[in-house]
Amino acid sequence: MVQEKHDQAVKASPVAIPGTEQRLMRSKDGKRSYRIFIGRPHGEPPPEGYPVIYLLDANSVFGTMVEAVRMQGRRPDKTGVVPAVIVGIGYETDAPFDPGRYYDFTLPMPGRELPQRPDGTDWPEPGGAEAFLSFIEEHLKPVIEQEFNIDAKRQAIFGHSLGGLFVLQVLFTKPALFQTYIAGSPSIHWNKLFFDEEHEFVSRLQETDVKVNVLLGAGELEKTHKSRMNDNAIKLAERLSALEHCGVSAEFIEFKEEGHISVLPVLISKALRFALSPDGQG
Repeated sequence: MVQEKHDQAVKASPVAIPGTEQRLMRSKDGKRSYRIFIGRPHGEPPPEGYPVIYLLDANSVFGTMVEAVRMQGRRPDKTGVVPAVIVGIGYETDAPFDPGRYYDFTLPMPGRELPQRPDGTDWPEPGGAEAFLSFIEEHLKPVIEQEFNIDAKRQAIFGHSLGGLFVLQVLFTKPALFQTYIAGSPSIHWNKLFFDEEHEFVSRLQETDVKVNVLLGAGELEKTHKSRMNDNAIKLAERLSALEHCGVSAEFIEFKEEGHISVLPVLISKALRFALSPDGQG
């Protein structure tokens, strides 16, 4: 009886990840809202500032990445991962994914028919990638750089699936915006048009004299999918590797026995070593 009363008196409370917070930010035109998740490193930043990773689909993977950095960042000499600011871009939902990602991560595709959706329903409206990138570049990044001591030479962006496609679109159109690009299981089959912009991409690299590191990854079990996701990523990695003379370093990793969603934790672990190595070399 005493134990029963004690149990009733104890109130449950949500579990919080140490050093994290969230806030709401709106696009410049006020039409779109984003839930911004921020992971703050413990301790003082190094003289050059903290590295930063901008993470898409934060509702699904922010906790995984923040906890991985929190654990591995304690011993960079052992793990190959230094502490970093993690900035997750998500939506006002408790679901892991929001339909708004289809609009934010894709470019307009006039006259092109989208692939059939697995459940047979219509796809959400696409075509808002340029506006979403403007939000990141002109609104979100300045806020983060004002609040945190950020190393401008160690900025990364991470996306998976359509988010991986968005990462590649940013790479091809504004390569100087980040130094590290991580595209997991990128949905290249959605829009291969940016492959035609390789000449313009090379010109942008030469004009800005930037050096970029690119990691493409996918699960082994994805290579049988009709989208040819792995084949497309391998082909792109080969094309990017041929641009080493222009400052591009690229690699593709296929994760054994992993599928489209199960690949995320192992991809994140590899991505952290790729983006946050103590020597800054990736």
